[in-house]
Amino acid sequence: MRYNFNGRNLTIPDAEIENNMKLLSLSRDEAIQMWLEDNDYLINETVEELTAKAKSVKISHDAHSDKPRKNSGKPRERKPDEEKENIIQILAKALESAGISAEIANKSKIIMFSIGENHYKLDLIKQRPPKSK
Repeated sequence: MRYNFNGRNLTIPDAEIENNMKLLSLSRDEAIQMWLEDNDYLINETVEELTAKAKSVKISHDAHSDKPRKNSGKPRERKPDEEKENIIQILAKALESAGISAEIANKSKIIMFSIGENHYKLDLIKQRPPKSK
């Protein structure tokens, strides 16, 4: 649709005008005025005032709460995993029987040993079972 606005010929999409008329129950003139305001040909004082008010509000993306976090200060206690402890013991005995000095750094997780000048660390990790679909 061709529209003459203050001596300027504007092309306004008919589909957008029709869509706004149906969705917002507007007359053709109201839909055209809304299009002119949306595309900065007309200035709506209310919209300008609200835009200025919105721009004046500073948003902090670094959100902090006034309340302190609920942390008991105690480290989380893990349940002992006897299966992992047994595996670590078996590995340590196997290394010792091969003449390699092994140190258990964590009884259910880590064994450290050296062969010559090279130092090794085995970290035993138990995998979670796959999720069923």
